[in-house]
Amino acid sequence: MYVLLGSNGNVTSKVAALLLAQGTAVRVVGRNARSLAALKAADADIAAGDIGDAGFLAHAFAGATAVYTMIPTDYAAHDMAAQQDRLSNAIVRAVAVAGVERVVNLSSVGARLNSGTGPIAGLHRQERRLDELAGVDVLHLRPGHFFENHLIAIEMIRTIGAYADMIAPDSPLPMVATADIAQVVARELSTPSGKGKRVLHLRAPSLYTMREVTALLGAAIDKPNLAYVQSDPQQGKTALMQQGFSASVAAQLEEMSAAFSTGRLDGEYDNGPTEITPTTLAHFAATVFRAAFEKT
Repeated sequence: MYVLLGSNGNVTSKVAALLLAQGTAVRVVGRNARSLAALKAADADIAAGDIGDAGFLAHAFAGATAVYTMIPTDYAAHDMAAQQDRLSNAIVRAVAVAGVERVVNLSSVGARLNSGTGPIAGLHRQERRLDELAGVDVLHLRPGHFFENHLIAIEMIRTIGAYADMIAPDSPLPMVATADIAQVVARELSTPSGKGKRVLHLRAPSLYTMREVTALLGAAIDKPNLAYVQSDPQQGKTALMQQGFSASVAAQLEEMSAAFSTGRLDGEYDNGPTEITPTTLAHFAATVFRAAFEKT
């Protein structure tokens, strides 16, 4: 049996579907049963509870052939870094108590750096904690920016007629489709490509600037003149807080945006083994993004 953290999220739900299609036993762990209902209906075993409770997690991990770990984001967290560490410590303790021998961990590009990267620094700390577990094979996946993150542009396009973000318009970024990440997670859970503590970067065939992203999204929805606007950091944080993000989370996202914009992460995109994933942003824009735009 494979145990997956992340409830019905972008990656976890896709991994669960792939494994279930193979006839593999899957348990999915999330914060509440409602978010797990669709997976339960698809024949996954579910475990609902506090992911910060190591005892609950150890019970959920019991008997697992391998575990997929990730740190869910709480956008209302009063202290984002402290919340990341609380969940991280619980996950690591649970892996040890349950006697899990193999972990596939969702991290991020830039996780080699220990500071100055916003929430990515919390994933750096998670990698280090998992690496301290003796006798556990750990693969850290470091994907680029999710294509699915650009779905937030839909509401902006509807309301202000542009795509606005704090990232500089011409900074090339690694990006990736969550469906491609899920394929790698499912593969590495069922047929691991190695042992020990390892890292694998994941990104699409090309890097993309936010200006290029906006052009591709605009072309997919018949808005060839769609503009990208770099938000002033203070305005960007204010907008996030108006949407329900805490001040801590908004500040962390500002720092991450600055890291991408100023080249702090340059050289990190392929720092170590890298797998080039098949889905291009043009394909994502013409299929997933266009369908979501037309649905709203």
